[in-house]
Amino acid sequence: QVQLVESGGGLVQPGGPLRLSCAASRFTFSIYDMSWYRQAPGKERELVARITSAGGRTNYADSVKGRFTISRDNAKNTVYLQMNSLKPEDTAVYYCQAAVGAIIYWGKGTLVTVSS
Repeated sequence: QVQLVESGGGLVQPGGPLRLSCAASRFTFSIYDMSWYRQAPGKERELVARITSAGGRTNYADSVKGRFTISRDNAKNTVYLQMNSLKPEDTAVYYCQAAVGAIIYWGKGTLVTVSS
């Protein structure tokens, strides 16, 4: 069974960093575009960042540009989200997504809370 397991969430103070990881298994990770989405309480799920299968292209939500960096290691079947200069409005459950064509897989999410 396909698995996407997010980790690295937690409580962080405003201005601090946090690194999320998403470990993939039981599918051909290297051919999938990988994305991070987030969903804050009472809000719709939104795209945070995406990286293409070979890692050559990335794109980011305007709200995180310059603060977040998505990367991947195809040898480790893992995608990362480095988050810097975190703000309270970044508080959300962060989800990992794998997509190729019409095939989409989701992880169960990891909670990030930015608060003093």
